[in-house]
Amino acid sequence: MSTWTWILLAAAVAYLTKLLGYLVPARVLENERALRAAGTVTIGLLASLTMVNTVSAGTSVIIDARAGALVAALVALLLRAPFLAVVIAGAAAAAVLRLLGAR
Repeated sequence: MSTWTWILLAAAVAYLTKLLGYLVPARVLENERALRAAGTVTIGLLASLTMVNTVSAGTSVIIDARAGALVAALVALLLRAPFLAVVIAGAAAAAVLRLLGAR
């Protein structure tokens, strides 16, 4: 199969999955357990994506300025800083670490 065939197949599967979501009854979506599970899965996926993007470079694990930026952002979050301050703290930490020679 060609690359375009796989791309079209993946697009069709994604579209059909979205259409199947409309068939889920409202009572299932309003269930407290379903809401809690959806929130938990979302948080877990976002946290894992953040960690993978922080400590990986290709197929290897690497600790660089991104890890320092994540620590700075975590400290800002623990101090209950507003979201914009958290982003600025992480960016500033990465800039300083890179200025000091971190990759």
